[in-house]
Amino acid sequence: MSMSVRPIEPQDLANVTRVLTGSWGGTTVVALGRGELIDAAAQPGFIAEIDGEPAGVITYAQRGDSVEIITIDAVIPGKGVGTALLDAVRAAAAERGAVRLWLVTTNDNTHALRFYQRYGFDLIALHRHGVDRARELKPSIPAESDGIPIRHELELELPL
Repeated sequence: MSMSVRPIEPQDLANVTRVLTGSWGGTTVVALGRGELIDAAAQPGFIAEIDGEPAGVITYAQRGDSVEIITIDAVIPGKGVGTALLDAVRAAAAERGAVRLWLVTTNDNTHALRFYQRYGFDLIALHRHGVDRARELKPSIPAESDGIPIRHELELELPL
């Protein structure tokens, strides 16, 4: 197994779209915490490949001295793809002079919350009923996952 991570290039659009659609139901996502619709496929990011096949995608946006992770998706779990993608964005953010890396996840996403905290992110805010507001922009956001109502946004950051 050989994994590589590289910046997303225009010729990756079909693979990026496939990954985002599989995870998010399309390329348009709500930037949680900002209440803004974003075409994640149009953002800078990285693609991970294992043996030449797409294994994950991460997209991000720089806002002032912070870099926000918009999406992160490991198509092949348990192979270090998520960590490799975070490492790539962390390095890019540091090169751009960012002082922090941040993201928002939802209250039901316990697997991701554990992953982010193990990586070094710290929970800095709870936005009660933030997902309820996000559904006004994107009604297709599910009401629950694995029996857990999806209601709140959890904001995490990693100082750089």
